[in-house]
Amino acid sequence: MKHLYIDCFAGISGDMMLGALVDSGLAVEALETELRKLHVPGWALRAERVTKQGIAATKVDVVLEPDSHGDGHDHGRSLRELTAAIEQSGLATAVQERSVAILRRIAAAEAKVHGTSPEEVHFHEVGGLDSLVDIVGSVVGLHLLGIETVSCRPVPLSHGYVTCAHGTLPVPPPAVVELLQGVPTRPLDVEGETVTPTGAGLAVSLATCFGAPPPMRLEAVGYGAGSRDWPAMPNVLRLLVGEVAPSGQATADEVVLIQANIDDMPAEQLGAALEQGFAAGALDVWMTPIQMKKNRPGTMLSALADPDRAEQVVAALFRHTTTFGLRRSNWQRSCLPREQVSVETPYGAVRVKVGRLPTGERTAAPEYDDCLAAAQRAGVAVREVYHAAVAAWRAAPQASPPSG
Repeated sequence: MKHLYIDCFAGISGDMMLGALVDSGLAVEALETELRKLHVPGWALRAERVTKQGIAATKVDVVLEPDSHGDGHDHGRSLRELTAAIEQSGLATAVQERSVAILRRIAAAEAKVHGTSPEEVHFHEVGGLDSLVDIVGSVVGLHLLGIETVSCRPVPLSHGYVTCAHGTLPVPPPAVVELLQGVPTRPLDVEGETVTPTGAGLAVSLATCFGAPPPMRLEAVGYGAGSRDWPAMPNVLRLLVGEVAPSGQATADEVVLIQANIDDMPAEQLGAALEQGFAAGALDVWMTPIQMKKNRPGTMLSALADPDRAEQVVAALFRHTTTFGLRRSNWQRSCLPREQVSVETPYGAVRVKVGRLPTGERTAAPEYDDCLAAAQRAGVAVREVYHAAVAAWRAAPQASPPSG
């Protein structure tokens, strides 16, 4: 099974992703041929070899042609316009669905930050037309290269400020922070924007696991160059392409289990501590009733964390609980190969996580937050939206009946 590892040690953006895919063996002519199926004029691809602090890389730019404004700049497109361009194209159905899901995820993040709805978001921050080409081009690239699964390094977060249509914003930009909720990150001592909303949207939508690269037979390495130059490191995105375990076989990564036994905290404070564990970057946090010394009832608070986030989670649990000691152990976690698709239900669009079992069957689980939001809008029970999403996925041509 062909796997792609996103080694974003210096950050990630849409143009860096395109450049790294081309550097990994994606033919620019084949990429442009597929992108022309969007039937959207006003752009061209320009690919060139550059060097970033001694590393040879490919720089791909989306060059916008002069428009009706006469200035050669894209002035923002709505989510509806961008999704219509994809859905009315001649691209493969799987490419269309994956591209639309990424666009909607970015639009939802922008909408939450700016207090509006995804339908009202105009893609100024991520460029409209060039954003469309970056996102669809990345999905097309995976399709043409035969990539079946994707994983990613913990996303690096720099600091500073960036100027956009809304004025001066902190780095990482608010939309990027929104997109990276629940995703392992690490600090990067760079002054400037290293992760764009498009780059974050691609990383969190394409990757199913974050951490170290899986064991694989390496077949290609690609470097995609960014526009800026950082004094501390080469501004490139590295992609590793190789063969991993056969399709359907679970992959493994390492996580840290952090636990504490507590018998002197009120329930509401324990609940707050659980939330703080998530806020610190834990993959999961839970509580288990236990019997402690002197016959006192207690609670075992447990958290799973990526190794890069373990220290932050430990610090949060020490700060927000009464414990004087935490246990730590390293565990191997098995993950089913998975992807995320968007399905249309009578209650609106719902994202569905699709996993592939070792038998080749697929198992589907609708995203709870999407089901809850749709149920609240429609005034129905969450289970009705959940069942409708599973039914919609089951009816899709590429789906096989879910197990369980």
